[in-house]
Order: sequence, then C-alpha cells, then structure tokens
Amino acid sequence: MTKAKSNVVSDFVAPIGVLTAICLVMTLLLAVTNHITAPIIAATQARIAEEARLEVLPGADSFLQIEIAVPDGNQVTEAYKAANGAGYVFMLTAEGYGGKGTLVMSVGIDGEGKIVETKVISNKETPGMGSKVTGDDFKGQFPGKDSSLEGVDTITGATFSSNFYIRAVRDAFAVYELVKEG
Repeated sequence: MTKAKSNVVSDFVAPIGVLTAICLVMTLLLAVTNHITAPIIAATQARIAEEARLEVLPGADSFLQIEIAVPDGNQVTEAYKAANGAGYVFMLTAEGYGGKGTLVMSVGIDGEGKIVETKVISNKETPGMGSKVTGDDFKGQFPGKDSSLEGVDTITGATFSSNFYIRAVRDAFAVYELVKEG
C-alpha cells in the first residue's frame, strides 16, 4: 500500500479558500436582503405604531410628535398630540417582571385628562400569569380614569406585572402634565 503524498495547498489552503468564498457570498446575500427588506420593515413598524395610536385615541385624525425632555426614570419613549385636539398618545417601553423593555405599550389620554384606552403592543411577561395584563379584565379598568387611577386593582398572582403596568400609566400621566401646558 502506498501512502499518498501530502500537498499543503490541497490539504490546507484550498479548504480555507473555499470556506472564505462561501462566507463572502453569504455575507453579500445577507447585505442585499437587508437592503431590500429594511424599508419594508420600517414601513410596517410605522404602520403598527400608527394603528396603536389610533386604537388608544380613536377620535384623533392624525398625530404630531411632540419633542419633550422626559424626566429621568420615566418610561415614556414618544409623545404625540392629536392634530384635531382629541388628546395625547404616549408610547412607553416599560419595565416588567421580565426586566427592562418587557412591556411596550401605548396610552391615550383625552384633553380632559382621562384615559381613553391602553394597549400592550409587545409583551414578554410570563405566559399565563404576567401576560394577564393584556386581558380585557385588567386593561378594561383604565378607560375613563384620571391620574389618580382610583379603583384600579392589580391582578392576583400577577401583582408585579400589573404594578409595572400601572407605573407605566402613571408615567404617561406625568408626561401628559408636561405637554398639556406647552
């Protein structure tokens, strides 16, 4: 039996070159895919955000984003004023039981300082327990409430999640007090 001679190029350099070429082609394909899909994803996210704003303040015709310095520790990420004066919408990224950014939600407050509606856009709370904050039994308590949130109860077994939700609504009212004056 004869032993084949080892060739450095065919044994080591060629496989490395082939793998490098595959990586370059895949990187190029991913970059092209990202370039094509990025505007579509951005438009979809903008549409979802607009729908969420209209859902929590259905009397609005369109929205104007308000630039405001949000106090430290406040969870409001964006504030909008209805162009027709129907009220304000606040987008929040709230801390939940699962940590920072667990709840992404919107709160609509009318010109009288009453909640029109609240909506959870994204929820990473514990399924079955913390996710109960998205149910109508809990969020149905908020419409018509003012900043005192009198009569709003937490959910038994999900008090952490419901307290985080209530804190986010209170943060929306804190920013509401700032924007309604300006």
